[in-house]
Formats: sequence, C-alpha cells, structure tokens
Amino acid sequence: MILYGMIDSGNCYKPRLLMAKLGLAFTNVEVSSHTGDTRKADFVAKNPNAMVPLLELDDGRRLAESNAILLYLAEGTRFLPADRYERGLAYQWLFFEQYSHEPYIAVRKALLTFPERAADATPERLAVTLERGNKALGVMNRHLENSAFFAGGALSVADIALYAYTHTAEQGGFQLDAYPAVAAWLGRVEADPGHVPIEWVG
Repeated sequence: MILYGMIDSGNCYKPRLLMAKLGLAFTNVEVSSHTGDTRKADFVAKNPNAMVPLLELDDGRRLAESNAILLYLAEGTRFLPADRYERGLAYQWLFFEQYSHEPYIAVRKALLTFPERAADATPERLAVTLERGNKALGVMNRHLENSAFFAGGALSVADIALYAYTHTAEQGGFQLDAYPAVAAWLGRVEADPGHVPIEWVG
C-alpha cells in the first residue's frame, strides 16, 4: 500500500498510527499542501479533492478521508468494535472529531504554527477556535470521567482519530491540564502496544 500524506498532519498521522499497530507494511509518500503539492495535476488525478491523506491499495484502488481510511483498515481487527452499539459509538466519535473537534483544535494549531496561515490568524478566528476547541475538550473530558476509551472498554478507531490532534493541542494554546480525564486518556492511548509518534513514517 502507498500512503500519501504530510508528516506534520494529524489527519495523516491517524492511518500511520493504525498501520503501525496492525503491523501493516506501506510506502509513505510526502505530499505537502504547504508547498502546493496536493494541487499539482498528478496528485489531483489521484484525489480530485486535492487533500491528504490518500491510501492507495495494492490493487490500485484509492481511498481518501482519514476516518474512512481508519474504518477500512480496522475492519476485522480489535480497533473496530464487534458489538453493534459500541461500533455505533465509534462512528459517533469519528463524526464528532471531524465536525466539532478538528475544525477548531487542529485549525487553531495551524493558524499559530504554519507561516502560510498567519494572515488567517485574526483575533476573531483565534477566539472562536479557542472557545469551540475548549468546548470539544470539555465534551471529551466528561465522557472520559466514566469511561477509559470512547467506544466501549478498549481502544478503537475513535480513540486514534481523537488522539491525533488532541495530543498536540497545547501547540494551539489549549491547556490540557484543565482536562484531567483527557490527559489520563492520552497516557492510556500511548501505552497501547505498537504506539508510534507523529513523526513516524514506517
């Protein structure tokens, strides 16, 4: 398999982390939006949405969107709950991650750390992303006060998806010590066998 992605992207880290835990071999190809690589014709031919990550299977078929890739890779493994309700919870948190978490926690970090995003880092944008990112962390913290993980009693794709940007949230100005249940959960995710850091590319 070939994974097209960016080393500093949490969305691209998600499939890399899951593949590490599953022991799946893949070739990592760096395609950076910072330099315009994702908008070049040869990549747009692979993914018309001009975004990473993009997984190319051994037979040439391709799959985009980080959480869709997670679900594909997790099929039949310990990372996708067998119980119907717990599987539904995993889907619930995957949607939460993309709608209520990533647009604020990941975006605020990008605004503050990527030079090409500096012009977008208006006081209003930073205030909104901080407020809504903290709301997402609060929702997570309340859930984790009564549960070790997000979808049942074991780590799943929901945890991998939420971990990717939460573990670097402080780079976006979020104070994780204000969310002790989240901080403890980060430790549990990192203690799970096969864990690799965001810089890992196989």
